Amino acid sequence: MQGKQILATNEKYYIADYGIREAVFGGNMRDINRILENIVYMELLRRGYRVTVGKTGDKEIDFVCDQHGEKLYVQVAYLLADESTVRREFGVYDSIKDNFPKYVVTMDELDMSRNGIKHRNIRDFLTAGEWT
Repeated sequence: MQGKQILATNEKYYIADYGIREAVFGGNMRDINRILENIVYMELLRRGYRVTVGKTGDKEIDFVCDQHGEKLYVQVAYLLADESTVRREFGVYDSIKDNFPKYVVTMDELDMSRNGIKHRNIRDFLTAGEWT
């Protein structure tokens, strides 16, 4: 896996107050994936992680997080609505052979964890005491 690409180099920008964006652009349900990504990103920073974007082949990992040498990988999606979405979100981890925690975070209530990759509802992910 090729990592340590700072978020700005991949043209991803996150804002601290999504209410400002809402005020400028109006309804934002069409951008729900970006909103969820932004929420997770801000929480990762709040918990003290150094956050970068990861690349493995032609696939992108939303967040590669490091805190004192301990890594955490996070994929964020709105819903795992069909099998192609499930394959895309979980499949990004196929070539990562380390044993650091790997998450897929969505709005789904049903736990679809597989192959050691943890699937979490965003509410549960954000309120968890620790992510191990």
